[in-house]
Amino acid sequence: MPRRNFFAIVMVGAVSLFCWQATHGAKPKDEMMELYGLFVDAVEQVESHYVRPVDRRELLESALKGMLQNLDAHSSFINTSEWKQFKKQIEGRFGGIGIQVGMDQQSDRLKVIAPMVGTPAYLGGVLAGDIIMEIDGHSTEGMGPDKAVEVLTGRPGTQVTLTVLHEGDEKTEKITLNRAIIDVPSVLGDARKADDTWDFMYDKDNKIGYIRITSFIPNTTEELKKALVELKAMGMRGLVLDLRDNPGGLLNSAVEISDLFVAEGRIVSTKGRNVAGKTYDAIKEGTFDDFPMAVLVNQNSASAAEIVSACLQDDKRAKVVGQRTYGKGSVQNIIELEDGNSVLKLTVATYQRPSGKNIHRFKNAKDTEEWGVSPDNGLEVKVSGRDYATWFLGRRDRDSASHSRRPRNKPEKANVKDEDSKPAGDDPTADQANPKPFVDRALNKALEIVKEELKGPIAKK
Repeated sequence: MPRRNFFAIVMVGAVSLFCWQATHGAKPKDEMMELYGLFVDAVEQVESHYVRPVDRRELLESALKGMLQNLDAHSSFINTSEWKQFKKQIEGRFGGIGIQVGMDQQSDRLKVIAPMVGTPAYLGGVLAGDIIMEIDGHSTEGMGPDKAVEVLTGRPGTQVTLTVLHEGDEKTEKITLNRAIIDVPSVLGDARKADDTWDFMYDKDNKIGYIRITSFIPNTTEELKKALVELKAMGMRGLVLDLRDNPGGLLNSAVEISDLFVAEGRIVSTKGRNVAGKTYDAIKEGTFDDFPMAVLVNQNSASAAEIVSACLQDDKRAKVVGQRTYGKGSVQNIIELEDGNSVLKLTVATYQRPSGKNIHRFKNAKDTEEWGVSPDNGLEVKVSGRDYATWFLGRRDRDSASHSRRPRNKPEKANVKDEDSKPAGDDPTADQANPKPFVDRALNKALEIVKEELKGPIAKK
């Protein structure tokens, strides 16, 4: 493409941008012209002098990706081939390994937000919080979540090898997984009945139910309603809602599920710079509000999970127990380019709690700043990396086991380390044939809270 044609294309974009600037007060015209000229000159220098020929479109796409990646981990340019993969992901059923990924700011590599229950990653030992160092031998440094989706998804039955660094470990581990169709239920209990369906009544003496939501997908609300109706028929008097390791999902599902427990008031709102804010309020019809609740969260609870836990906490409908959440409270818009053949996924707003406080953890945010959802006073349960891995592996084995089969894909030994690790002979997890049950301190704390509230009327606002 001749220089004049290339410059003309850039100028068309510039004219469009100047029209936008006229109404939004952006940088002066002369300064933007200088910056576009700098960009064109840089591209020409690369084309003329780089050690190997480089496709011009490749350069432009790389420039766009770099520009957007510098904004935040959730904004990106998605080209034609990547857009096809991305659409498979948001449709909720695709060939992959079943993990939600984000960016680790310290290492600039992919970080596992959560593996989805029952998927190849979950059964293969990938843990929430793992740093993915390599995919099939290729470094993930600088690889965004959308590029990861393209690499990790593929034809069911094909293999992919991850090199991961577990939290607290010094050495990496290679995990080879077989891709599969990812289509799993999102509402689970703690254990299965004889017919392999979930038993949602955890404490049968005190009639306390237990429901886990692993992700927020289109059918989550209906699955949850069925579980609640079943529990109510069994005389449920209290409920623990477990959102630990829940990476989020659809905003509508989060709003609908919050509305199941809250009779009135604000559920969540959005706030942006150049987009109209939206508010979502509860309606009384169909509300389950006649029993006390506790909500479990941890550092891997994100997005829609934070919307639900923040709503129930601010409404004083439930006590929040566990650890501070991830802090993913941003709204992305899909903006079509090239007649829909490529798109910008751009962060345009953030979620606000009913109290008006911020959920999103912005880049370089400090722990002292307002973001995420923190446990109620006195209800924080600190969990070491070793404890988390032991809990995760025990939870995984209970999920994959039924009354008629032993746990599948159980590793010979959990790959976890910490300062207090002991020789294998003294390690309660070393005897895999008769492992010592892991005490879920966070769940026990939540049960204590619900039992205490059962002694008196449900707290009213």
